[in-house]
Amino acid sequence: MLRQTTNAKQNTVSRTWYVVDATDLPLGRLASEVAMALMGKNKPEYTPNVDCGDYVIIVNAEKVSLSGNKLKTKKYYNTSQRPGGLRVRTAGEMISNYPVEMVERAVWGMVPKGRLGRQMIKKLFVYEGPDHKHSAQQPVELPLRYIGGSK
Repeated sequence: MLRQTTNAKQNTVSRTWYVVDATDLPLGRLASEVAMALMGKNKPEYTPNVDCGDYVIIVNAEKVSLSGNKLKTKKYYNTSQRPGGLRVRTAGEMISNYPVEMVERAVWGMVPKGRLGRQMIKKLFVYEGPDHKHSAQQPVELPLRYIGGSK
């Protein structure tokens, strides 16, 4: 018996809402798990050229952890493309002042770049505290495979 390869179509994709509590989870491992869910790589009908991923809500972004000495040594760069327009912030500054941006940048680094990646990243919602405004979607907890289980 021949098995047919499934190619997902944009109008037949079913999407689930997931919620992740980022408390004491390593930033990179959290970002890779969330990126896999946003791309749909955790589904058997994954198709690389179709956005078949799910919606992901991350709460407690300010409680994410970094290993080693990264709070002092890891740097985030922004530039205005003008002379003297380089802004450098450490991971410690980012986690205390801009935790949402820090988590979003980590996840954006792991999704494909281009039109499809921009479409995927719109399904990510990051919040500093434990509350979010998506309770009407009834999100379920995302099963985290490489972090040691969900909390």
